[in-house]
Amino acid sequence: MQNQQQGSAGWRGTTILTVRKGNKVVVAGDGQVSLGPTVIKHGARKVRRLAGGKVITGFAGATADAFTLFERLEAKLEQYPDQLMRACVELAKDWRTDRYLRRLEAMMIVADKKDSLVLTGTGDVLSPDSGVMGIGSGGNYALAAASALMDTDYDAEEIARRSMKIAAEICVYTNESLTVETIDLDD
Repeated sequence: MQNQQQGSAGWRGTTILTVRKGNKVVVAGDGQVSLGPTVIKHGARKVRRLAGGKVITGFAGATADAFTLFERLEAKLEQYPDQLMRACVELAKDWRTDRYLRRLEAMMIVADKKDSLVLTGTGDVLSPDSGVMGIGSGGNYALAAASALMDTDYDAEEIARRSMKIAAEICVYTNESLTVETIDLDD
């Protein structure tokens, strides 16, 4: 996945990771918000549930832009219930063609029982081959760590937590204050 450098005002960093393994899909995000070299907040919540808890989303990018996208995705999920892929494709179309949305600086990871996706402002709706995806400044580090751990006996949540810890040790814009949301695929 491509690194995302957020905001023109110098806001940087986050790491969002999704892991799908066995009977779980997990989205994890760190809590650090930085303005240039200064950490502004340690415990931001960048991972949220939508659609009555059926969908987990995580964002990398400008916070106001992310909340706009959360709202738009929620509306699409209401329009297309239990059709995450379709809702995301429709959001990506709007994001790319709408004059206002086109200027939003964010990326999103979205997951439900069936799909794990990355949405970008260029109209991409990407699904991983391997069950893991990472976005944000530490996304590539977390992605590499999770990919290496997929063949272990760890479950999806343990892989996500260990991978986020590794990303936090490498990326100065990522911390170990995690929000982790899980969907049990057996329910």
